[in-house]
Amino acid sequence: MNRPPRVAFAMDQAAHAAAFLPDTLERLARIATVVDPAPLGDLRSDRARAALAQTDLLITGWGAPSIDLTTLDDATALRAIVHAAGTVRLFLDPLVLERGIRVSSCASANAVPVAEFAFACTILGLKRTNRFVAQLHATKGTRDTRRMPPIGAYGVTVGVVGASRVGREMLRMLRSIDAHVLLSDPYISAEEAQALGAELVGLDELCRRSAVISIHAPLTDTTAGMIGARELALMRDGAVLINTARGGLIDTAALTREAVAGRIDAYLDVVAPEPLPADSPLYTLPNVTITPHIAGALGNEVSRLGELAVAEVARFAADDRFDHEVRPADFAIMA
Repeated sequence: MNRPPRVAFAMDQAAHAAAFLPDTLERLARIATVVDPAPLGDLRSDRARAALAQTDLLITGWGAPSIDLTTLDDATALRAIVHAAGTVRLFLDPLVLERGIRVSSCASANAVPVAEFAFACTILGLKRTNRFVAQLHATKGTRDTRRMPPIGAYGVTVGVVGASRVGREMLRMLRSIDAHVLLSDPYISAEEAQALGAELVGLDELCRRSAVISIHAPLTDTTAGMIGARELALMRDGAVLINTARGGLIDTAALTREAVAGRIDAYLDVVAPEPLPADSPLYTLPNVTITPHIAGALGNEVSRLGELAVAEVARFAADDRFDHEVRPADFAIMA
């Protein structure tokens, strides 16, 4: 492209304000022409159609309106979409990619806080933090390690389910502790797993051997309920189950039975259904911690998404390249 790309935004106003701080917008203005500085919420409006007609590259984010082949009728100059968030499946028709529109996702930026959260849950879980907190609240006394499951992260085996962006970041973080790491993912080889610092095993073996199981798989027709009664039964007493991916990956009823029995500890940032019924035992069990979907980018972490989006625009403007391109084949295994 002989001129700077012409850029517009399509996302929620609040998401735009959080992701694109003034200095990030200044960097964008130096490499691109911003057609309309305010984000487009409705791509069918007259204002949106006028902006789309001039737009080479559309930056989307949380709250992005649906983009399908009809959108392309108005966006005749559109060449690329950069999503300043995670998955594009929620708003983008895959046929848009097949029309030749290039797409980039900033999921790798969102993967960092999710992996950080899962890693923190690993350490807290192995320290039996939720159980000790409940004990202290009940007794107002000192700690009592009797009847506690094994405590500590030294020399344990940690299982990671899914070599997704978050899973890979989690694997990187796990290299900082003295643990043996297992990985279950049908899409990578044993050599690839070894390069990531893990031993590739099947899901059953991972469940049997791991003191901690952290889930980082996408929710698809084949992965829904992948951690069910059978897999939970394979887990050792005192195993810590962490889910920062999608609630539907775990059979909630089966997990509830195991957690009520006190056999498994759980740190759940996502659940199914979300939220759980008000009378769910998972809210009150001393071995279960539920957080309200906070692992992904929040607060100042959101600006990392905007920074990566602008970096992708810069690469595209310089040599028609993305470092985080989404291809049609990715849709089948995307979160």
